[in-house]
Amino acid sequence: MARKDYVKGGRTQPKKTRKPAPSKQSKKPWKMIVFAGALIGAFSYGLYSLSKTPEPQQPVDVDLTAKEQSTVNKSAENLPPPPEEQWEYVKTLPEREIKVVAKEEKLPKIPYIMQCGAYRTVAQAKSRKVDIAFQGIKSEIRQRSGSHYHRVILGPYPRKRDAVRDMHKLQRAKIEPCMIQKDPGY
Repeated sequence: MARKDYVKGGRTQPKKTRKPAPSKQSKKPWKMIVFAGALIGAFSYGLYSLSKTPEPQQPVDVDLTAKEQSTVNKSAENLPPPPEEQWEYVKTLPEREIKVVAKEEKLPKIPYIMQCGAYRTVAQAKSRKVDIAFQGIKSEIRQRSGSHYHRVILGPYPRKRDAVRDMHKLQRAKIEPCMIQKDPGY
C-alpha cells in the first residue's frame, strides 16, 4: 500500500511568481538633476559676487578758491582740545606691587610610600624594580617577616603630591598598579 501524505493534502499547485511592478524611481530623475545644478550655480554665483571687493573711489582733485581754503583752515583751528584721561589706573598700575603671603606648609609626621607590586619570586620583583629604574625613580624590595611576598616600594615621600607625581610618571610608562599609602613601618 502506498503512503499518503496528509500534510500536503494531495496535489500541490505550482507557486505563482509575480513580476515586480516597474517603479517610478527607475526613470531618470532629470528634474532633480536640473534643480540641483541650478541650485549649485546660484550658490557659486553668490560666492563669486561676495568675493569681489569694490575698489575704493579715488579722491577728486578740486581746486579750492582762497575763500574756501580759509574756511577749511578756520574749522581746523576751532577744534576743541583732546579730552584728558579720566582714569588713574593707567598711571598707578605699573607702580602697584601685589604681595602674596603663602600659608606655611604642614608636613605630616608619617611619610608616604608607594607600592608598585607584590611578587612571589625575587626575580619578578627585581624585574619590576628595573622597569622603575629606567624611569629615573629609585625603588627597593621589601619582604615582611613571615610573608612570602616581595614588595617593590618607592619612597619615602614627605608630601603626597610628590608620590602622586611619580605615580603619574609610572602610569605614562605603562607601569601599573601602584598604590600610595602612609608608611606603616615608620
